[in-house]
Amino acid sequence: MKNVQTSLIQNVMRLVLGFLMIFAAFGHFTYQRTDFQAQVPDWIPLSKDLVVILSGVFEVLLGLGMVFLTNQKLRIGLALATFFLLIFPGNIAQYLNGTDAFGLNSDKLRLIRLFFQPLLIIWALWSTGVFRYLRERKRG
Repeated sequence: MKNVQTSLIQNVMRLVLGFLMIFAAFGHFTYQRTDFQAQVPDWIPLSKDLVVILSGVFEVLLGLGMVFLTNQKLRIGLALATFFLLIFPGNIAQYLNGTDAFGLNSDKLRLIRLFFQPLLIIWALWSTGVFRYLRERKRG
């Protein structure tokens, strides 16, 4: 998979998303650990704390990839979009179970949050040039 040219704004937004992921990972390991545990659905057959730690590891790795692995940005963008898709059930579980976490203390706030996950997926794909790559590939 060869990289495509991305614009300055895409590169800046890729870096912003990468640093946000690194910051979020820090929260997994420290001060937001309990909030992240509250999002892990009960049907996951692992310890909630283990899931939070593992997802934090993935977040820091993907964040570092977004920042430093520019020659692999398409793969990193796809991996991050997939990660966002995989953690989406946690957001849904938080809404369905009415779990307060991250200041989301009402059904309305938890519902609104659900609409931000697709935006994160789009951000990861757009900022790394995946959409452009797919368009160019389709053209032949």
